Amino acid sequence: MLQAVAVPVIGSVCHVFMNGLNQVQVYGVEKLHDAVLHRPKGKPLITVSNHVASMDDPLVLSALLPRHVLLDAQNLRWTLCASDRCFSNPVTSAFFQSVKVLPVSRGDGIYQKGMDLAISKLNQGGWVHIFPEGSRSRDGGKTIGSSKRGVGRLVLDADNIPMVVPFVHSGMQDIMPIGASIPRIGNTVTVVIGDPIYFDDLLNSEGAKHVSRGKLYDAVSSRIGHRLRELKVQVDKLAQVTQPQNLPAQDTDRATVILQQVDWESFGMGNLTYSEDDGSSVQETEIQLAAPPCTEEPQSADWSYRVGFSREGGIASRMRSFMDQSEFMGFAARGIFMNRRAEEPTPSGRGVVPLKAWRRYLEANVLPQWN
Repeated sequence: MLQAVAVPVIGSVCHVFMNGLNQVQVYGVEKLHDAVLHRPKGKPLITVSNHVASMDDPLVLSALLPRHVLLDAQNLRWTLCASDRCFSNPVTSAFFQSVKVLPVSRGDGIYQKGMDLAISKLNQGGWVHIFPEGSRSRDGGKTIGSSKRGVGRLVLDADNIPMVVPFVHSGMQDIMPIGASIPRIGNTVTVVIGDPIYFDDLLNSEGAKHVSRGKLYDAVSSRIGHRLRELKVQVDKLAQVTQPQNLPAQDTDRATVILQQVDWESFGMGNLTYSEDDGSSVQETEIQLAAPPCTEEPQSADWSYRVGFSREGGIASRMRSFMDQSEFMGFAARGIFMNRRAEEPTPSGRGVVPLKAWRRYLEANVLPQWN
């Protein structure tokens, strides 16, 4: 019961986060959809991908699937996670079990309970997602490590040889950088999904009968790793072409919708509009958002928002007495549209910096009331 609720909720939230607050550019998505939705009944499925960030699963997978698929907990993927990371206490154990995660112990090899459970899910015609590298990239996703023998065992020890679909992504290192605990917004993830990988030539050859099981595992793992590295070359080229260097128009539009839902009057500020001056007694300031440089024609010539400030009372009007208006609007824009500090320091000579302005405002209006 808990699984039927937790999986759709987590999947839907991740889908909205990736496709609403970030951008996902997918090439070959029909290959994954066909494998998930239209493979023969009882045919097991293994998806394999590179591992860049701690939240590659569920963020990337949920971004690739249609919403109606995310609501079907029974047919969604199983995955593996280190027991010392995901099953370290009763609370996390209960959570990860509810979202179809199987525990594996580091250093216990490929013949352990977690691997046996994954094979049992495949024998039931289920879907298992695995990271063949066995751990996250050590260089932020710049390269793909060698595939471990475990993925070979999943392929060969299932009752029926599973369909294996590879994909490689780039950009998760920006959403979940090393050391980050909260995913970031406003980034682009590029995903390339490859054709299914087949192993008939390995299994049906005359020499296969005389090769040890371990070497067959290695041969399967090697083929999967080679295919992932080929896709990595493709995704890196596509990411260089499609990666925006500034906030794209689609993100700007989404930010506008969010801003329009805020009750600005409670802050002593007017409404957010696209229209020209409507004649009301408000002072307007334009926030210019630079369009990303590109060779194509921009999608929209209007890259500015108009924000009104009330002339009477409120935080906004009081703040004007402590800082230059352009500096105040720059501070507000950075807080809304940027998910990190500005990389370049604020030039001197532009009046009071935002943090000093807030401190002066508090000292003048709030602290005296406490004394």
